[in-house]
Amino acid sequence: MRYFIQIAYNGKDLHGWQVQPNANTVQAEMNKALTVYFNQGAIHCIGCGRTDTGVHASDFYLHFDINKEIDEVTSIYRLNRILPLTIVVKKIIRVGKQAHARFDAISRTYEYHIHTVKNPFLLEGSLFFSYPLNIEKMNRACKLLFKYKDFTSFSKVHTDAKTNICSIMKAEWKQEGDKIIFTIQADRFLRNMVRAIVGTMLDIGQGKKQPQDIVTIIEQKDRGKAGRSVAGKGLYLSKVEYDFDKLLGE
Repeated sequence: MRYFIQIAYNGKDLHGWQVQPNANTVQAEMNKALTVYFNQGAIHCIGCGRTDTGVHASDFYLHFDINKEIDEVTSIYRLNRILPLTIVVKKIIRVGKQAHARFDAISRTYEYHIHTVKNPFLLEGSLFFSYPLNIEKMNRACKLLFKYKDFTSFSKVHTDAKTNICSIMKAEWKQEGDKIIFTIQADRFLRNMVRAIVGTMLDIGQGKKQPQDIVTIIEQKDRGKAGRSVAGKGLYLSKVEYDFDKLLGE
């Protein structure tokens, strides 16, 4: 039997999602908790994607297989007792045996959080950026992203991705008082893509680049032409969408 688990996590002290040798990761913690609780041999879960060191998720899905039907309510409670405080299980859903947390995701949405006034209580989950930003110019640059599919210029080099093609459905900046939030939705994302886009947009917002420069950067397909990658602490995977009617009906 296959189950989806919806989780959220604070990535501050975690080395991203994927299991790594000699590093504490979300996947390693989930594998351990599932194996301990169900006590049916080693369980290896599959996530809806990867997040890097320090990146957070308020909405993340994974799937795992087990040879018995489980009590979702009890399992949520018990798994949360086992997991560290930085990871929380929110929901468990039984799905069809072919359902896949990564390949069946329709879209993913990320948010990047910035605060413009010094605030010690935001340091772990938001980037402090005190320079004035032109949000209108940054949003003009966002509209140009929709014209393209190949985002090689914003991808980490030497990854195992088979293609750098992505379809961006939404990209916008909003200012709420002293906070600025960038929201971007796409069918898939490349390694480091959001952080590189944000770094480039900050250059545009400061006047170091113009909105139209985003066109040249994308068309050159060269990571060195884009802006720096901003810190992971301000990045959140905020929504993963599925057609659950299809997944449950398999």
